[in-house]
Amino acid sequence: MHRSLRNAFATVLVTGALTTAAAPTALAAEQAQSTAGVRAELRNPKTIKTADYNKARNTLIDAGSKTAEKSHPAHGTKDVPVSHGTDLLAEARDEFRATDKKLPADQKKSDMSIKHYNAVHSAAGTMGIDTW
Repeated sequence: MHRSLRNAFATVLVTGALTTAAAPTALAAEQAQSTAGVRAELRNPKTIKTADYNKARNTLIDAGSKTAEKSHPAHGTKDVPVSHGTDLLAEARDEFRATDKKLPADQKKSDMSIKHYNAVHSAAGTMGIDTW
């Protein structure tokens, strides 16, 4: 009887020790996954307020974007899909990079003039977009 009780007790101790040792690792992995998931969800909104889209479009037009000028202002709806905003930003970015291609490197940031870079990022901030 004592031997069975002692073996059961030893099993409980070993299992408890292993669980305690593995718990922080499992908890850290779980937290890392949930944090990464939250960051991914916060990157871009699903929709953009029409007023924010139009304000961002005007920022790009004021900076000299012909593609933003040719795009239509949003109207008749409360929100627009985020893809409208990301497309607007990507087109302006590509246009500005092509326009600023011959500028000296010390006058550029991310392959466009600093003025254009600031305009694109200001427009992105207005719409709440992180990646485009």
